[in-house]
Amino acid sequence: MSEKSQKLLSLAQQLRLYKPLDSINNPTRRNNGIPQSGKPKRAAVLICIFDGNDGDLRVILTERSSRLSSHSGEVSLPGGKREEGDADDVETALREAKEEIGLDPSLVDVVTVLEPFMTKYAMTVVPVVGILFDKKAFNPAPNMNEVESLFDVPLEMFLKNNNRRDQEKEWMGDKYLLHFFDYQSGSKTHTIWAITASILIRAASVVYQRPPAFLERKPTFWNGNPDKVTAKP
Repeated sequence: MSEKSQKLLSLAQQLRLYKPLDSINNPTRRNNGIPQSGKPKRAAVLICIFDGNDGDLRVILTERSSRLSSHSGEVSLPGGKREEGDADDVETALREAKEEIGLDPSLVDVVTVLEPFMTKYAMTVVPVVGILFDKKAFNPAPNMNEVESLFDVPLEMFLKNNNRRDQEKEWMGDKYLLHFFDYQSGSKTHTIWAITASILIRAASVVYQRPPAFLERKPTFWNGNPDKVTAKP
């Protein structure tokens, strides 16, 4: 077995032992992720990790289509809203990844699920972590109605101060930092920010077992506090 394969196997074993942090503010503990004042809205995203050519752990990201009505042109993880037929969050993440970028679910070894995040519009977003052992077997087929392009970045960059900036924001009296990470892919610079950046900071912290080299100051609503979210009109 190659050194790279062994590294991913060790990572898979480590992550399978991970237990999401549990607290009274975790949306899975409050009405199954449903805020009291809103309808149930749930989504899942796939953090697909693979071994890069330089031996670094990398994650697949997408640039959303400019034709989409919301968040057009933004960088995001593959994923989307849970559908009625989905058995669980894992199925949602894998189904959406297949629909968006043509990633065969059989290629992904799902190893853990991280703590849910909640948007200020009462959407619970569940990060599903999977490992792509055979990157060469993945033939990207972006759905151009949803995805402009896809690219990959080193996961560890979300623990570093390099190419990072932040902006202070406030929501319902809650002050927090919005993080922006710039990454050059070919001739294009992609900016990973907002909840996608926050999810990847958490994922990198779990994978590398260390905190980021900067102050996070996350918004309370991303930790699933229903008192800080408002149903979208």
